[in-house]
Amino acid sequence: MAMGKILSSGPILLFLLYLVALVSLPADAAVKRYQFDVQVKNVSRLCHAKPIVTVNGMFPGPTIYARDGDRVVINVTNYAQYNMSIHWHGLKQFRNGWADGPAYITQCPIQNGHSYTYDFNVTGQKGTLWWHAHIFWLRATVYGAIVIMPKQGTPFPFPQPYRETNIVLGEWWNNDVEEVVKQGNKLGLPPTTSDAHTINGKPGPLFPCSEKHTFAMEVEQGKTYLLRIINAALNDELFFAVAGHNMTVVEIDAVYTKPFATQAILIAPGQTTNVLVQANQAPGRYFMAARPFMDAPLT
Repeated sequence: MAMGKILSSGPILLFLLYLVALVSLPADAAVKRYQFDVQVKNVSRLCHAKPIVTVNGMFPGPTIYARDGDRVVINVTNYAQYNMSIHWHGLKQFRNGWADGPAYITQCPIQNGHSYTYDFNVTGQKGTLWWHAHIFWLRATVYGAIVIMPKQGTPFPFPQPYRETNIVLGEWWNNDVEEVVKQGNKLGLPPTTSDAHTINGKPGPLFPCSEKHTFAMEVEQGKTYLLRIINAALNDELFFAVAGHNMTVVEIDAVYTKPFATQAILIAPGQTTNVLVQANQAPGRYFMAARPFMDAPLT
């Protein structure tokens, strides 16, 4: 008799749990929708203007915000002369590998005048990732951040920052990057190195015509800030530091780490690192800087 009660109550319990899960789903998860228009825009850097491929006319492109458990739907419309595909770098594609983005691997590229909708779920990941073009060398300018927040009511496993900022490290070529690659292939050499490295698309004041093309971040003394750092450079490992300040590393590639303090980090191409920085110095101007581990062509 006792055994019979256990067997009969099991399906009821499972049904109730399943029903509760269905009812609570809208409160825990959301659908985040984005429109990406791939278009060519004239951009000026280093006293030199040229057309580059962008998303929504932005360099870097827009940030995707989501929470763990959300569904993300991104419609990409291609208005550029190049074929296009977008890869969601580091995002785990559970049962939706067709949304991963590598051209000719999980999809045909998006041709000029056509659209493609990426539809995927964010499952079990929290932190910073990024997206980029995954065809030719178009990721030299077509890239942006992905910020995944914990589920509602779940705090960070480190002190809550006062504010957070994306720091996207990239590169700038005065010449057309696709032509640079073609020339290197013709000569059997690696492509020439970039003319500048950038922070959020800006080279900084050490380069010509770049005083207004310098990323600036205002902070309040005594406050702690979270920097979401992404290395979107094509091939360069980059050192990153903030003058006069230590950093506490708390997450790498959307995985929390045991916090540790450092004066500088080395971040590889495609890697992301989250750090806490406390504004504990006297009010003033402090440079943040990125420089390559090696920046010399083979001879």
